[in-house]
Amino acid sequence: MKTIDSIGSAKQIVYEVSKAIVGKDEVIIKMLLAILAGGHILMEDIPGVGKTTMAVAFSKALGLDYNRVQFTPDVLPSDITGYSIYDKNSGEMHYQRGAILCNLFLADELNRATSRTQSALLQAMEEGEVTVDNLTYAVPQPFVVIATQNPTGAKGTQMLPDSQLDRFMIRLSVGYPDPAAEAEMIRRKQQGLGLDQVQQITSREELLGIRREADQVYIKDSLIDYIVKLCTVTRNDQRILQGASPRAALSLTALAKATAWIQGRDFVLPSDIRFVFAEAIQHRLIWAQDNQFFRKQRAVVEELFASVKAPEMR
Repeated sequence: MKTIDSIGSAKQIVYEVSKAIVGKDEVIIKMLLAILAGGHILMEDIPGVGKTTMAVAFSKALGLDYNRVQFTPDVLPSDITGYSIYDKNSGEMHYQRGAILCNLFLADELNRATSRTQSALLQAMEEGEVTVDNLTYAVPQPFVVIATQNPTGAKGTQMLPDSQLDRFMIRLSVGYPDPAAEAEMIRRKQQGLGLDQVQQITSREELLGIRREADQVYIKDSLIDYIVKLCTVTRNDQRILQGASPRAALSLTALAKATAWIQGRDFVLPSDIRFVFAEAIQHRLIWAQDNQFFRKQRAVVEELFASVKAPEMR
């Protein structure tokens, strides 16, 4: 039974975040869906389009404890997970909390860090805990990682490993604003408007309640089979060396349920799956062609989606 006004809550959150990011409501909505579905988000785009601003705006609108690390080659794993230090007064080792022990962790320009530092995120993202000196510490709940990365090939960057990419529920791109939105952004800046105007809509406890309700949204067996078929076609296409993983199917299911929830429904429709399919799947695929093929990847993903007939809903 629904106890939260899903449509009203979603609209309020999108409205508050859009105070800081102009003209990108669909990106904001899909980012919200991933947060409600309990997933982590990869923001891939060129510098200066508002990736970091969007993450901070969400932390304010959702009332989340927020930390940010600017990743560079000299950032160490202990900067992320924390470390133990000797206390000469007590004669004991004491744990110093790492930056990741928060509700919303922004890993800014993650692909500038070394592979060893990037891997420090994996346990927290997958298991919700970190291990330091054989002791395990749970991260606060709710917990979301929003990582930003510049496009591969930019100076000082390196590709994220496949295992790490697969742990992101969704990959989004903000893109350039259209001229009208960019002009509005400049006007707001002149008026001193933006992040300071974002108001809190939910608390951490309320967000956990929303996640529980979204997880309880009903999905028919025929739609589960549909999701499995969609993932299977990515594994059998000659243009793709490695298709969508079982984790991708779970992510797609959770996103579809969250999509239904924010529309006020307690059941999933094929259109919910369609809305999030490309963003949930594309970054998990390893392509047979080189990077020049990247621009065609979205078209291939859309083609694969269209090749699987959606079940009739009765």
